[in-house]
Amino acid sequence: MKNDYYAVLMAGGIGSRFWPVSTERFPKQFHDLLGTGESLLQNTFNRLNKIIPQDQILILTNAAYKELVLEQLPQISNAQLVLEPAMRNTAPCILMAALKIKKRNPNALMLVAPSDHWIEDEAEFVNQIKTSFDACKTEEVLMTLGIKPTFPNTGYGYIKFDKESDHTIKPVIKFTEKPDLKTAKQFLLEGNYLWNAGIFIWSVASILKAFQENLNTMYTLFEKGMPHYNTSNETAFIDKEYHDAENISIDYGILEKAKNVSVLSANFDWSDLGTWGALYSKLKQENSSNVVINAKAILENASGNLIYAAANKKVVVEGLEDYIIVDKDDVLLIVPKHKEQEIKEISKAVKQKFE
Repeated sequence: MKNDYYAVLMAGGIGSRFWPVSTERFPKQFHDLLGTGESLLQNTFNRLNKIIPQDQILILTNAAYKELVLEQLPQISNAQLVLEPAMRNTAPCILMAALKIKKRNPNALMLVAPSDHWIEDEAEFVNQIKTSFDACKTEEVLMTLGIKPTFPNTGYGYIKFDKESDHTIKPVIKFTEKPDLKTAKQFLLEGNYLWNAGIFIWSVASILKAFQENLNTMYTLFEKGMPHYNTSNETAFIDKEYHDAENISIDYGILEKAKNVSVLSANFDWSDLGTWGALYSKLKQENSSNVVINAKAILENASGNLIYAAANKKVVVEGLEDYIIVDKDDVLLIVPKHKEQEIKEISKAVKQKFE
């Protein structure tokens, strides 16, 4: 059934902290990391389709991943792809998607969601998106979903909300990028901070007005394309103009500047699956709290490890505790879990030395 609900599914990232499984050629959103039988992209698309018509879900991705997306989502049309010819962060592609949607339906309400997150209670997710859409129907508000922190995570951004508000949807005071451990602990003590899940809800009219006010040069650049969007001329316009867009995130470019940002505290378990450690926490732990993916493992005096290898590969681990061990093609990675944030830099170093 058609409605005013549209979704923009962000699927252009590289997922470099999941190296060596996630690579530039085959990023993590196209992998079945959770062993569900679906890739993260497929899982997210199906979740959004519970509330949003299939043909009203746009996929934002790099042009290099076009065939991967169509292979994994054969039910979508080429018209639902928004292909970036260059990496320009999240603001430009969200703006372009909003303009495309406006041309189809000026009254549209728009959900922006990453393609590689894990959400267990999908029914509650749908309820909270409906609550957010209802708010955006009647108010000129830019909404985000926040996650109640369970520990002082230094890998997430934080949202500070107005603790004096007695409404379910609360005004946002400020956004903070990934803090150090001391700051994260202080945030939890203060009690009015949420993790930034990167899930946004707004009307197309509201977000386009915010771009006009806060990133006007970018708005002017992409607004020129209105005659071309959703036509055969769209790709030529994007290929010509996209490189001139500022490289900036929606958080920095819009949300940290706008005065009408609100947050709804989510009531579902969530993980951005940003690291091997995050994946470890979501998978079944057995045999001294080890997690083994695909491989056949013999573990002696080993605990708290995550082991990933090819199907049926025999792996023997002795005397290791809290390690990430990943064997993928021609790369073997062995890193302590507490250094998982360094994997992105490790992958760069390997590329520089050996490629």
